[in-house]
Amino acid sequence: MVAVAKEKPDKEKRLTFLGHLQEIRRRLVYCVLALIVTVAVSFFLTDRIIEFLESYVPQDVDIIFTEVTEMFAVWFKVCLYAALVMALPFFVLQLILFIRPALTRKERAYLYLLMPAILLCFAGGAAFAWYVFMPHALEFLLGFGSHLAEPQIKVGSLISFEVQIIFWMGVVFELPVIAFFLAKIGILDYRWLARQWRWGVVGAVVAAAIITPTPDPINCLIVAAPICLLYLLSILAAWIARPGKKATA
Repeated sequence: MVAVAKEKPDKEKRLTFLGHLQEIRRRLVYCVLALIVTVAVSFFLTDRIIEFLESYVPQDVDIIFTEVTEMFAVWFKVCLYAALVMALPFFVLQLILFIRPALTRKERAYLYLLMPAILLCFAGGAAFAWYVFMPHALEFLLGFGSHLAEPQIKVGSLISFEVQIIFWMGVVFELPVIAFFLAKIGILDYRWLARQWRWGVVGAVVAAAIITPTPDPINCLIVAAPICLLYLLSILAAWIARPGKKATA
């Protein structure tokens, strides 16, 4: 009887594990199908997206490619990135639906609140990178030393540079959401964040220097200033998400 009792939980655990694997596979299949659809849509938009990414390059600077497969690789990369961005809300939805059964009602409410915030914060960071930082960065980088040599930029280098900046700025703009979530589950305390503000400023400058591959201090400050502001917003978010005081008897 003891052996049978031990065997039954093991069997239930295996079935539960297999059920999770099947659910993951089902969600991944949905994501792949969604990606196929968005790739088909972005196929017709890729030329316009590339022209848009090239719009900040001055008219007197030639955009070239020097390898046989370079332009095809860039075109395919932009097509795939655009498809991933379009499919991102659906990916987030599938993630919510997968972890939803394991959450309490209150945790589900927090999850529903945070997922749109994650998308909005990433979009805000990408918009800041493109509309605020990118014009100044390209103007400095392509104009520096132009009296010594004629600037010609490879299309692959240009697209990789812009995508890198846009992506990492989107990630950095997630700081308030991460701070809110960590404070909500009791890992992070807003008082600790407030005490570490000096290190926050140092970290903002270091992150800006890493994100911006340019020695121009102006471009670095353009990125460091909003990161410092995001740190302050993270303190505020952690304060809002702080655990409530327990009622005394």
